[in-house]
Amino acid sequence: ETMAALQLRFLLVSFFTNILGEAQYIMQDAALMHYIDRRFLSLENRLEKCNQDIMDYVQEFRDFSRRMLSRLDGVNVYKAELKNEVDHLLTRVERAQRDIDYFESVKESDSCVEVDEDLVEQQLIEEAESKRKIKLMLNASCDHMLAGIKSLKIVKKAGDMHGSWLKDPSKDYQKIYFLNGPKSKIVLEFANIRMFTESIKTARRLTLPFPWQGTGHAVYNGFLFYHRHGSLNEIIKYNLQKRNMTDQMLLPGAGQTSPYELYPSAKIDLAVDELGLWAIHAEPDSGGKLVLTKINHATMTVENTWDTSCESKNAEAAFLMCGALYVVYNSPSGGTSRTECVYDVLDTINIYEFTALHFPKRQGIHSMIHYNPREKQLFAWYNGSQIIYKLPLKN
Repeated sequence: ETMAALQLRFLLVSFFTNILGEAQYIMQDAALMHYIDRRFLSLENRLEKCNQDIMDYVQEFRDFSRRMLSRLDGVNVYKAELKNEVDHLLTRVERAQRDIDYFESVKESDSCVEVDEDLVEQQLIEEAESKRKIKLMLNASCDHMLAGIKSLKIVKKAGDMHGSWLKDPSKDYQKIYFLNGPKSKIVLEFANIRMFTESIKTARRLTLPFPWQGTGHAVYNGFLFYHRHGSLNEIIKYNLQKRNMTDQMLLPGAGQTSPYELYPSAKIDLAVDELGLWAIHAEPDSGGKLVLTKINHATMTVENTWDTSCESKNAEAAFLMCGALYVVYNSPSGGTSRTECVYDVLDTINIYEFTALHFPKRQGIHSMIHYNPREKQLFAWYNGSQIIYKLPLKN
């Protein structure tokens, strides 16, 4: 029994020794697996941080690229503006040189006892030829002028104190375009004037690529022309049917000062008459006088520029009819609007016989007055009201 007990004890010791050894190996394997798991977790965290760093770097590079592209666009705009300013300066130098040559010729003719009839005749021929070229350029066929201004009706009262409402006069268009405020990107398009008077809800919303500046917009031949907000003198051409920008131009000399002292937020006033698209603006060196520029609406280029004799002091608005610029004046405190200055590029109106024409029943300042050559009416915006003025004409 003693031997059997010793053998049993030996077997039990061997059994428990083997069990303890296996348990030790299992614990070592568990520790190793835990270590390997922690290492994998650490690697995953590092990979995730690496991916996040890469994404941050890519986003930072994209932001940097956008900033650089924006600055390059700005540089291109400044370059174009500088080129236009140089071209405009050359044009003004040429005009100044012509004026100097003219005054010198006048001075020489005054100093002579006998007038050179051939020289006078040549100057008259050159002046007539210049007028003929202007008429050909403008394809002028107007045979009427403004005889008075009568109030037709207040169409609607909607929107802010300042704004613009327009109708395309180039064809038998019936749509009304409503541009509320001196700065926005949203144009409301109405099917006709009846829908315009009924409800704003009937309008189609057009979102422009850039906001406008002022209220001097124009709709002509299916396009909206407006001064881009934030730019000195950039004019945008927007296709109203396709809803996209089709062209743009920089108007030399414009944008630094307003043509209207009583409405300074309008830096460029675009207008349409029987002869096409015009721009009314002012320049720092124009002596406080308005400048008139004829624009080719198809190519968005300047056709000709005139330094007018009309003052911007106390001016509130202006419009064109048959190549004649009618400037509307008022008092700073608000009174009766009236046209006191006219500048005719075709030289068919005798400015010395022109008398002031008063707007009826309006004691305040218009923020927009545009002539519609098809309907022979003025579309105006006065104190949040949209007004049509009827125009008696005479030949």
